[in-house]
Amino acid sequence: MMEVIKACSTFFLYAVTAVFAENAVFGRAMGVSRLVKLVEDSTVDTLTFGGLLCLIQLVAAPLSFWVNLLLTPLSWRNAVRPFLFILCSTVAFFVVLGVLLLIWKEKARRMLAVLPMATFNTAVLGVLLIAATESFNLVQTMGFALGSGVGYTAAVVVVSEGQRRMRQDMIPGSFKGLPVTLIYIGILALAIYGFTGHRISIG
Repeated sequence: MMEVIKACSTFFLYAVTAVFAENAVFGRAMGVSRLVKLVEDSTVDTLTFGGLLCLIQLVAAPLSFWVNLLLTPLSWRNAVRPFLFILCSTVAFFVVLGVLLLIWKEKARRMLAVLPMATFNTAVLGVLLIAATESFNLVQTMGFALGSGVGYTAAVVVVSEGQRRMRQDMIPGSFKGLPVTLIYIGILALAIYGFTGHRISIG
């Protein structure tokens, strides 16, 4: 029983860490271009994208963990690891696609338009690579994957709300649109970076 409780607490800890301190967008700048596209595209539902991203992460994470275990004794593992992790994401794509077609046949068509965006992006690949290079165990990898998906969705929501508020006349014309959005993301990234406990080095 204690082992289960310990595994659950570890999963929860790594999920919360990924949502806040290691947010895929604000902490490591992964998927920023995709995020900006999502914010500007009113046809894509943020929660649908976020849900699909979390599903892809949860399916790809254990696959990449086992692949990484097989690669551990090989000296050339770093050269092939990104390619194999992309293959893990592709497998996750078809697994989630099959589940969507089986369960939600009516809504599957709308979700299928978003699924490739939620699968093939740097946020997914980056999370798998971080989990591998940090030598996370399976529970930690799963928690980090879920938290990263939730954190990415939260980042999209925060940036969307910020962009709505930035559509004001007081913003100079040369800064409107993408420039002020990137400045806003940069300020948020500095705030999130503070959660990791880094100190400014003097001298």
